[in-house]
Amino acid sequence: VGAIPVSRSKTIDIYNSWLKKGYAGSMAYLERHAELKEDPRRLLPETMSLLALGFNYKTVDPSEQIQNPDIGCISRYAWGEDYHDLIRSKLSELENYLCHELNAGKISRSFVDSGPVLEREVAQRAGLGWIGKHSNLINWKKGSWFFLAELLLDVQLEADLPFTRVDCGTCTICIEACPTAAIIADRTLDARLCISYLTIELKGAIPVELRPKMGNLIFGCDICQEVCPWNSEAPQSTEPGLRPRPENVAPQLTELMKLDQSAFSQRFRKSPIKRTKRRGFLRNVAVALGNWAHVDAIPALGLGLHDEEALVRAHAAWALGRISDLQAKTKLDEAKITEKNPEVLREIDAALGAFA
Repeated sequence: VGAIPVSRSKTIDIYNSWLKKGYAGSMAYLERHAELKEDPRRLLPETMSLLALGFNYKTVDPSEQIQNPDIGCISRYAWGEDYHDLIRSKLSELENYLCHELNAGKISRSFVDSGPVLEREVAQRAGLGWIGKHSNLINWKKGSWFFLAELLLDVQLEADLPFTRVDCGTCTICIEACPTAAIIADRTLDARLCISYLTIELKGAIPVELRPKMGNLIFGCDICQEVCPWNSEAPQSTEPGLRPRPENVAPQLTELMKLDQSAFSQRFRKSPIKRTKRRGFLRNVAVALGNWAHVDAIPALGLGLHDEEALVRAHAAWALGRISDLQAKTKLDEAKITEKNPEVLREIDAALGAFA
């Protein structure tokens, strides 16, 4: 936890430049909210101080099963309950405490990874850590496995000293480990290449050239954090709500492809995975099955090839084209007869080209 006095953002010009370069991809909402991010007083005119909070979400280490290409890999933060709900509840308790016990914060606003606040800048200025080369905030004791949240308060709090040291040194392991080369110079991320963006924020088709680089990652990506030396001894969270659900730690890809809307909604009811919606999630699963490229994936991809969502059908077609087996070609030939969607037909034709 750290506090800073309210002021105009020190990094808003860098942020706007990042937007202008197109690094945000299809996340148009980031540009819509850019003006609000320039000064917290545009969100709450009475703001005098900002309280920055970090919530550790590291639980257990990933299962060795995710090394198997037939197992889906889900980002750590999504193993348990939706962190937005968990943290909002805690922020509400904190707001009540400040208001009733300390006679402070009678007018306040709180945000958890969803409001127009430049969270990492606030956290760094409040002394929580520094921005690593992978663009995540790193704490010298807890690494980078934590969520950020903010409280805008109408009282003056004693300010914490900003964290000014840069402790990545000459290390570039996160840059080298990124499968899609999404991490570029000056602690900048090209979101258009980031697997977290591709599997969660991107609503349409995943660029064909990036699909093979995604491996079995089906929701988010932790690679740049997994390899970071500062995370090697990061403490574990004791928050019960973040405890991993077994079905989210090492799910079988072929089973996930069987999820209809009802089953998807039930399985991920209190999970951040619901953000990508069924169509986006099964799109990701289809890509992972294509990267597995095993004959045992054909029945599941056959289901995907006849899914109600064209997005799922298109990626299932691509995946079948990666499997060198006549059963896969037969599935594609049959689907081509009845398919009407032009995008899906293009994917089918491209996949059949692999058998020519």
